[in-house]
Amino acid sequence: MSLYDIPLTTLAGDRTSLAEFRDRTVLVVNVASRCGLTPQYAGLERLQQEYGKRGFTVLGVPCNQFGGQEPGSAEEISAFCSTTYGVSFPLLEKTGVNGPGRHPLYAELTQVADAGGEAGDIQWNFEKFLVGRDGSVTRFRPRTEPEAPELVAAIEAQLV
Repeated sequence: MSLYDIPLTTLAGDRTSLAEFRDRTVLVVNVASRCGLTPQYAGLERLQQEYGKRGFTVLGVPCNQFGGQEPGSAEEISAFCSTTYGVSFPLLEKTGVNGPGRHPLYAELTQVADAGGEAGDIQWNFEKFLVGRDGSVTRFRPRTEPEAPELVAAIEAQLV
């Protein structure tokens, strides 16, 4: 099964998949609203604003598996993201990224190694996977800021 075929559900409860974004470069990020890295939402939104018209989309994936830092309901997550950070990019439903409840999307993504050659479990909130229009995947660990030069260069290399 291709990444594009894996069924996903939006935060609003609608069915979707990465196929909806097949012609775009997508940054898939597991997010949380009560984490020390939560301010990365601001950088993610700036990337969305900067590159959205050029074929780029951030896709936020709320996850409560790291210290219970995303405890809210879909409505609370949506309100927090829009009110606090003006998030305009799509959000999926709260999703398990590690362990026996790992979503199939993350079962595929976690097979990809980072720049240091390490694959496997998500380390923490705000781990990033850049899915190119060609289906290639590049992994960036949580502490890589959204606007870090290496991430921006990887995004720009994929844009139309």
